[in-house]
Amino acid sequence: MKRYLYLFILACFVNTNAHAQNKPLKLWYDKPASQWEETLPLGNGRLGMMPDGGINEEHIVLNDITLWSGAPQDANNYEAYKSLPEIRRLLAEGKNDEAQKLVDKNFICKGIGSGGVPFGCYQVLGDLNIKFNYSNTEKAGNPTNYKRELSLENAIANCTYVVDGVTYKREYFTSFGNDVSIIKISADKPGQLNLSIALSRPEKSVTIEKNGELQMYGQLSSGTADGGMQYLTKLKTRLKGGSLSHDDNKLVVKNATEVIIYISAGTNFKGADFKKNVDVALNAALATTYAQERVQHISQYQKLFKRVSVALGEDNAAEEPTDKRLISFHKNPNADKFLPILFYQFGRYLSISSTRVGLLPPNLQGLWANQIQTPWNGDYHLDVNVQMNHWPVEVSNLSELNLPLAELVKGMVKPGERTAKAYYNANGWVAHVITNVWGFTEPGESASWGVTKSGSGWLCNNLWEHYAFTEDKEYLRNIYPILKGSAQFYSSMLNHDDKTGWLVTSPSSSPENSFYLPNGKTASICVGPTIDNQIIRELFNNVITAAKLLGKDEDLRKDLTAKLKQLPPVGQVSKDGRLMEWLEDYKETEPQHRHISHLYGLYPASLITPEATPALAEACKKTLEVRGDDGPSWSIAYKLLFWARLHDGNRAYKLFTEIMKPTLKTNINYGAGGGIYPNLLSAGPPFQIDGNFGTTAGIAEMLIQSHAGFIELLPALPDNWKATGEVKGMRARGNYTVDFSWKNGKVINCRIISSNTRKVKVKINGQLKTFSTVKS
Repeated sequence: MKRYLYLFILACFVNTNAHAQNKPLKLWYDKPASQWEETLPLGNGRLGMMPDGGINEEHIVLNDITLWSGAPQDANNYEAYKSLPEIRRLLAEGKNDEAQKLVDKNFICKGIGSGGVPFGCYQVLGDLNIKFNYSNTEKAGNPTNYKRELSLENAIANCTYVVDGVTYKREYFTSFGNDVSIIKISADKPGQLNLSIALSRPEKSVTIEKNGELQMYGQLSSGTADGGMQYLTKLKTRLKGGSLSHDDNKLVVKNATEVIIYISAGTNFKGADFKKNVDVALNAALATTYAQERVQHISQYQKLFKRVSVALGEDNAAEEPTDKRLISFHKNPNADKFLPILFYQFGRYLSISSTRVGLLPPNLQGLWANQIQTPWNGDYHLDVNVQMNHWPVEVSNLSELNLPLAELVKGMVKPGERTAKAYYNANGWVAHVITNVWGFTEPGESASWGVTKSGSGWLCNNLWEHYAFTEDKEYLRNIYPILKGSAQFYSSMLNHDDKTGWLVTSPSSSPENSFYLPNGKTASICVGPTIDNQIIRELFNNVITAAKLLGKDEDLRKDLTAKLKQLPPVGQVSKDGRLMEWLEDYKETEPQHRHISHLYGLYPASLITPEATPALAEACKKTLEVRGDDGPSWSIAYKLLFWARLHDGNRAYKLFTEIMKPTLKTNINYGAGGGIYPNLLSAGPPFQIDGNFGTTAGIAEMLIQSHAGFIELLPALPDNWKATGEVKGMRARGNYTVDFSWKNGKVINCRIISSNTRKVKVKINGQLKTFSTVKS
């Protein structure tokens, strides 16, 4: 395909000290990890590895993104729709609490829902333990020159230290080449490596040694008559010097100078021939020299990572270990301009490492888990988590990493059609609050949170965004049935509200939130929460647009166009000036609730903008002021995004400093107290990766926006970043790649690259201009 270059020279190129960031993008530490939240995450989109860098014993947690307990199930209550008229009658009469009791009785999923199998859980693959024996055990307790680090530019971790005059080094990576995990252990003096290697798992595993190879295998629980998922891990070594033997089911290395450990793993997810695949990958890696594998790994990884660079001018912060730098930043956030860049690029690194085309999207923990029972099952929450996980990928030039989500959603359509009929006697398909790799679409097990039905429509926003950024018409043709089916569901289940005359969802709820009724009782179940109205409006418009582009479904277009006129408005403003969360101006039970779902129209949608809907934008500001800045990490990240969309760069930056609070807490938290672990993974707590991805998207949103019908550069630039800066490779809707730099808060040059000729509107330095494209 021919490419065209559109070059807009806004000023002469000058020396701005904003050249692409040349400081190494790495996390580094001067001591081993003392808990899992300090270990370094490695991944190639399928396999994960988290080493702790221990001196006498190294513990490395292993993961495979496909390893789930559970199985496909049908937890629909096929009698549920019979209760729908009574539930709607009670809601129409203002008896929401009584309606909620009926929902709990007849309108939730059958069985235990997400509380066990067959819903299932994302699980740790296993643990690799390496015990080291040093000739001088006394000095092994006091190593010198210790350092461990993770290079974001190479996706390689290492640690080095000195014991009794010998320098030891370990290098780790999950190869993007031959799809195995590799650890290279070396000493700078011959014969100094004496160690044992063991594989284990807390349950449902067998480990054996066979011909110098460790094998760990097992089968997880399914909760059904059929067996659960099977897995296999194989480990082999290559030695330079020394000898290899075994002690029961451990490998023993004596007097070696170098040990390379190769780990191949797989599951029978989707019927994969996993035993063969494990052997093929392992044999290919063993047939490749370490140097070749390393080069191949870096090359494949950098094809994605090197697409974007960001600089924020001179950084005068002291060079210190990442955990200490995090503490220093929290004390004085204006002194460190590099940490925001590092955190942004770390988010891109996590995206590349936790998903790949043809596999699964990142779950609640990406692909890293150290437990059998991962918090919240490590599943896909549909009331913000999995959507937030994908918010940075388009703007950050990782567009193809949205495709695994599209495949996951495609697999939900058939189950979702059964759910739509069972509960609403409706056409199309629906998903509620949670899903898994098995296609769960039923309501959750409690009315207080499980009946929110915006999940499927919200997913359609993510799918649409990939088209908006790429303008890939073949992709649009592929996802159109998904979008259409979702619109058909909402269209057929909308109910006429006698009080307002609007078409509304009933029953529904605003994600995980509740309110006071006039009689003082509380409820979650309602009609027409704001998020539903916004998502349905956006979805109908997108389906109408797609149908026109593809020349399809004229009758459907007419029907959706007519119903758009009968929907509630994008937002209503309450008497205190805030955006109303519900159709009625209820008093919320928790004013600082973690969810801010009624601002969906501000982000990720483009229904509310300061330019087009200033009154609603102002109501959003007042809503955010009352909600406050604290919360779980993902909630703080969402607020950062809202303030960026409201063009308040300083407030957005304040939210960034809020999320960067250092913490080591791992308790389950639903309120204030989110932060960042020493390894820069986000803490709810516990670890939830959506906080990382939401913040990554938020930093990009501060620098470039393209949702309002034009590209805007520096829409929310904080004072601390104004001096100089440069961005290369970020993406804008319309299939544009954008490079630009600034000085004193003003863009001084800009280059926009696209694949076809057109005029483009760009807002630069407060002025909206239309540029004609020029063929390069």
